[in-house]
Amino acid sequence: MQLFDELNNDNFVLFASRHYNNNQCTDIEEFYEDLQRFKYLKRLLSRYDQGDLQERLILNHLIIIYNVFGIQAANKMVFYKIDQKQWPQLKTFLVFLNYLPEDEYIDVPLDPKIVEVLRKI
Repeated sequence: MQLFDELNNDNFVLFASRHYNNNQCTDIEEFYEDLQRFKYLKRLLSRYDQGDLQERLILNHLIIIYNVFGIQAANKMVFYKIDQKQWPQLKTFLVFLNYLPEDEYIDVPLDPKIVEVLRKI
């Protein structure tokens, strides 16, 4: 079994640092700021559960995460960090951004309300 076959709290930061690619990063603080985006994303998706969708802010955080970690690593990390009940919302954004391969998470449905909002962008 490989170290990163399954992400957990013990190996998440090591996995993230291994896949981190930000040429403009000057110190470790910027790396940890980028890791904070997972928490912000989780919070924004929780607000949607309460009726407040900030789709552009969610898109901004996702784009930055995927730019600095790469698509494959970011997919693994984001689905680990986001609660499974929020996966439909997350998947909808990832499909919109074309970050999720069609053969992954096929059992997770798209969120129809978010689809309508994203179509208007």
